[in-house]
Amino acid sequence: MTELSLLNDLTDETLIERMAAHDESALSELHKRYARLLYALGVRMLRQHEDVESCVQDAFLNAWNHAGRFDVGRAKAKTWLVSIAHHRFLQELRDRPDTPLELEDWDAPTQAPGLINTLMTQQALLALDASQRRLVELAYFQGHSHAALASLTGLPLGTVKSRLRAALDRMRRALGEGQLGDLVTEGGEE
Repeated sequence: MTELSLLNDLTDETLIERMAAHDESALSELHKRYARLLYALGVRMLRQHEDVESCVQDAFLNAWNHAGRFDVGRAKAKTWLVSIAHHRFLQELRDRPDTPLELEDWDAPTQAPGLINTLMTQQALLALDASQRRLVELAYFQGHSHAALASLTGLPLGTVKSRLRAALDRMRRALGEGQLGDLVTEGGEE
């Protein structure tokens, strides 16, 4: 077996451990697995492909530099990478001059991250009521802080935080219940 085929068989968490030991092939494998997903999230948030490319590259560089800090007890590798990229996209939004976009502009079609991920995201969002869905969209796709959400919605800050936490828990439960299990076939994930 070649080194490349051996990498394909490693878990994401093992790849991060190898990255912490400065194994460039592990970084390359994680990039192969998740760059498309991170890019799709970035396009949805930033809308400018040049900025997205730069931010995705920065996210992987950040993951490379901080792989030793990854804690498998706190998050899955995929979640960790998405979180790093999400924070980088938010920073990019904060660094831009204030040019607000209407909610409809954020709902414009973008490059999909893949059929399975799209179906799972849609399923999780369907588990939310309209007010929870709006909070999630404003926070995660438009990059508003909790304080900004409180101002936008007229809700107290503590209420915004607890509703967002409840919405994310509800999405997590919807995904955990395996409601899409019959759609996922062996080898069907990207």
